[in-house]
Amino acid sequence: MNKVYIIFPLICTLIFGAFYYSFDKGYEQKQADIKAAADATLKAKVAKDVADRATAIAAAVESAKKREAERKERDRLAEQKATARQDAEDRRQKTYDERNRARDQVGRLKKDLDEVKGTFTKIEEDKKKSLDEQAFLKTYVKQAEANVKYYYDLLEKIDAAEKAKAAQAAAAAAAAKKA
Repeated sequence: MNKVYIIFPLICTLIFGAFYYSFDKGYEQKQADIKAAADATLKAKVAKDVADRATAIAAAVESAKKREAERKERDRLAEQKATARQDAEDRRQKTYDERNRARDQVGRLKKDLDEVKGTFTKIEEDKKKSLDEQAFLKTYVKQAEANVKYYYDLLEKIDAAEKAKAAQAAAAAAAAKKA
């Protein structure tokens, strides 16, 4: 029985040693292969990450360029709109000023027109008065000429009557001297 205590553990130790030896012999190689595989995986992952980063950087640069182009386009459109708005405001102000100027000019022209119409009315009235006066003067001249002729005829009749009276007085005086 004492032998069993020694032999059995010894046999178990030998069996364990055989398993351990076979395990140990391939273990370091397996660990090296696992480590190499892990390193290769890590290197592949790092290479993939570097490639992904390069792709991401390229995409970010492209995106930044695109955003910059969009920002420039937005700024250009905003500037164009501001310029168009300012031009429209300038045109509106110019139109407003021209309208006010035209309104003032229309007022002045209407006032001038009223003055000219008043002047024409006054001239027409003066013309009518002048024509009436001219017609009156023509009539008056005709009457005056008729009156002058009448007075000359009357003066001639008076002169003839005085001569006749003087002749009669002379005849009466001559008859009185004879008598």
